[in-house]
Amino acid sequence: MSKTRKIFMMVLAVGWAILMATPVFAKSFSWKEAGTSLWIFIIIGSMIIVLQLIPATILFFTFIGTTSTLVFKGKKGLKKEENRLALPGYQSEQLKSR
Repeated sequence: MSKTRKIFMMVLAVGWAILMATPVFAKSFSWKEAGTSLWIFIIIGSMIIVLQLIPATILFFTFIGTTSTLVFKGKKGLKKEENRLALPGYQSEQLKSR
């Protein structure tokens, strides 16, 4: 970024922080004034967060499985799988020469 753009962004960030610190925006939140829409928002938001855990656990355990396979089998496990046939009727060049 250019120097003037950096200065502009810094001034904008400082101005935004000062604006948010003004008493108009610094009101405390009262649960007595919270309506039904707030509770619906909180419930739907928490459901979205919980639903994100499903693919996160799938990716986590896939990563753990892949990593542990590479660590414990090493290259020995990969060499054993080189001689397997992918499709019946097709042979690799390595197996044809035998």
